[in-house]
Amino acid sequence: MKRTLILNKNIAHQIAEQRGFTIIELMVTLVILAILASVTMPLLKLTLQRNKESNLKQHLMQLRVAIDDYKQAVDAGFIAKEIDQSGYPPNLEILVNGVENIRDPKKRKIKFLRSIPNDPMRNLEDTRPFKHDWGLRSYNTDVDNPKYDGDVFDVYSLSPLKSIRGEPYAQW
Repeated sequence: MKRTLILNKNIAHQIAEQRGFTIIELMVTLVILAILASVTMPLLKLTLQRNKESNLKQHLMQLRVAIDDYKQAVDAGFIAKEIDQSGYPPNLEILVNGVENIRDPKKRKIKFLRSIPNDPMRNLEDTRPFKHDWGLRSYNTDVDNPKYDGDVFDVYSLSPLKSIRGEPYAQW
C-alpha cells in the first residue's frame, strides 16, 4: 500500500509540473493568431463594402421607383400639375408626406414612400441632416452636370468614393 501511495504522489507531482504552457508555445500561438487576423481583416472590409453597395442599389431603386410612380400618377390625372411643370416631384419629402388625390372625393393623400432611405456610402463625419443625403437631378439638366432645378427627375449618391469595380458611386 505504501508503494502505490508513493507511485501516486510521483505521478501527481509530474502532472502538476506539466500543466502550464511554455513561452515558445504561447509565442507560436500568438503568431498563428496574428497571421489569421491579417488574412481575415481585408476579407471583412470587402464584405462590409459589398453590403453597403448592395444597400445603395436597393435605396436608389426605391427612390427611383417612387419618383416614377409619382410621375405616372401625375400623367394619369391623380395629382394636380401646372402647365409649366414637368410632372416630377418637387422634392423627396413630398413622396413621404403625400400629395392630395384630386380624383378622390375625400381628397385623401397618395404616399409613395414610408421614409426617405439614407445613403449607405455617406461619410460618417458628414453632419448634414439625412434629408440632404442624396444628390438631386432635375428633368431639364444634363446627365454629366446634374443640378436641382425645382423637380426631382433622378437621385444619386453624393459620396466621392469609388465602388469595388472602380466606378464612382455618384454615377450609379
